Amino acid sequence: MEYILYEQKGQYAILTINREKALNALNSQVLDELNEVLDNVNLDEVRALIITGAGAKSFVAGADIGEMSTLTKAEGEAFGKKGNDVFRKIETFPIPVIAAVNGFALGGGCELSMSCDIRICSDNAVFGQPEVGLGITPGFGGTQRLARLIGAGMAKQMIYTARNIKAPEAYRIGLVNEVYAAETDADGNVVKSAGEVLMTSAEKMASTIAKNAPIAVRNCKKAINEGLDADMDEAIVIEEKLFGDCFETEDQKYGMAFFLDKNKEKVKEPFKNC
Repeated sequence: MEYILYEQKGQYAILTINREKALNALNSQVLDELNEVLDNVNLDEVRALIITGAGAKSFVAGADIGEMSTLTKAEGEAFGKKGNDVFRKIETFPIPVIAAVNGFALGGGCELSMSCDIRICSDNAVFGQPEVGLGITPGFGGTQRLARLIGAGMAKQMIYTARNIKAPEAYRIGLVNEVYAAETDADGNVVKSAGEVLMTSAEKMASTIAKNAPIAVRNCKKAINEGLDADMDEAIVIEEKLFGDCFETEDQKYGMAFFLDKNKEKVKEPFKNC
């Protein structure tokens, strides 16, 4: 892999888009490598995935404009499909995916973050869909996911104006779950950068998710995602079936037995992938 770094750390993993000189912009090769890495995540061991970008300046600054500038109509549509296929794979990935956004998350970068389950960012993060200023529409799901996340009115404002927003506003409108600042000592000296605090927090969150019953967590993700595309009567049936599926797992039997054990003589063991 030229542009993707992947590190498994116990029961969670970190995927880093590593094209720092180009602010981690997404070209066809990056998308192909991202797709390949996702296909090779060991889902028997990894229970949560963090996606981030290399360096302190950018998560992903967007799709590669140099590559897009010469595309024909058919090639543009194919490029959009390539990005959409990868981002949809992330959105429907069996395990939770956390976007740790440090710096620019513009265009394809904002769209990548929105395909993840949870978005957290450093206080220098900048989000936006600037495509109409380049003569195109968002092409990797931006017109669809942004409206679902923050409401149609706010999404239309962001997309039509091509205006970037900073981390505090992204938090205010619900685009991100949390914003992290640098840690300083009593004299105001930076002890840990905002990016370092962000990654520490992302890893802590991933570790916390990984400690819970893995099949139950996966079923929760499936229930939420599928339920959002159904009406309430259909959605609760989806939930009922996934709820019922959990009762065939050893994790449910162990988890409830431990809860009901008033003596708590045993130390709680980690949940298994079963």
